[in-house]
Formats: sequence, C-alpha cells, structure tokens
Amino acid sequence: MTRHDTATGDPTPAALESTTATELAPRRADSSRVEIFQMLGWRWDITAAKQITQGRVPEGRIVTEWWAGMLNLIVIDPEHAAVVDLSQPLIVATVPTGGMPIIDGWHRLCKALTIGVEELSAVVLTAEEERACRICGGEEPAEEDLADIENLDEDAEENMVEGDEENLVGSA
Repeated sequence: MTRHDTATGDPTPAALESTTATELAPRRADSSRVEIFQMLGWRWDITAAKQITQGRVPEGRIVTEWWAGMLNLIVIDPEHAAVVDLSQPLIVATVPTGGMPIIDGWHRLCKALTIGVEELSAVVLTAEEERACRICGGEEPAEEDLADIENLDEDAEENMVEGDEENLVGSA
C-alpha cells in the first residue's frame, strides 16, 4: 500500500482512510504527534509505550521468520523501513486474550527480514502496562455473549468423538 503525502508532509485523507494498521493521531498541544498502532479492533498509544519502556533492557527475542506472514496485514513504508535502527528493541504487549502482539517495530521487522536478520530484541509490556497504553480493544464480552460462548462450548463437547481431544484447537 502506498502512502501519499501533501506538500507539508502530512498524509492525505485518502491515505489515512486506507491505513488499517498504523495511523497518525491528532497533534498534542506542543505540536508533537502521538504515535498510534492499530491491529484489528485493538489500538495502542505507542508514544506512551515508548515512555514506559525507555531504558529498559530487552527481555526477549523475536524470531523474524515467525512474524513474516503478519507483514501482509501491516502498512509498511519501504523508505522508512530501509533506514530504521535494528538495535532498537520491538515492543510486545501482553493482552488479556493471552496473545503477545508486536505493537511497535514492524518497520524494523520488515528490514530484518529483507536483510536476513533472524532475531530482534524485544521488550514486553506487562498486562498493567499494556492496559495503560491501550486506547481500545479487548473489552469484556457482555453477559449474553458469555452465555452464547458457554452454549457453543457445551455443544462442542456433546458432538466431540471420544478420544478426539488431541485434535481440539484452542483451550477452555
């Protein structure tokens, strides 16, 4: 996906509409921008995440190849990806659903894959830190939705063939 900028360097409205994963946020009072990352229904304040993790020693490593397929879901500016600093750790969030998505560092991941770097360092936000950075997403389901989920679980158990437990996907 191509990003189109105006003469001032701001993205055109059409470019913002087409951006599904990363977008620019409104300016602050001091005219700086808040960096935002969005994936599906989740959105995080990356400016806050960077402040929380500033100076923190990376706790983990990301195997770049495992994340390569996700790049198809992310808007990547190839010019920016070519000049990013791979020594800066990625930021990974611990989300309530049990996942750990990369919320900052997709351009670094793209560059690493392009030049053959197999691993990148990462800092991991705790659940509390992730929640402090989360703008939206991960809301608790309504009671009626929980009842529907429980009914689906019961139906699945009734229809399961005995001894088929190893073929189940997910967890209860």
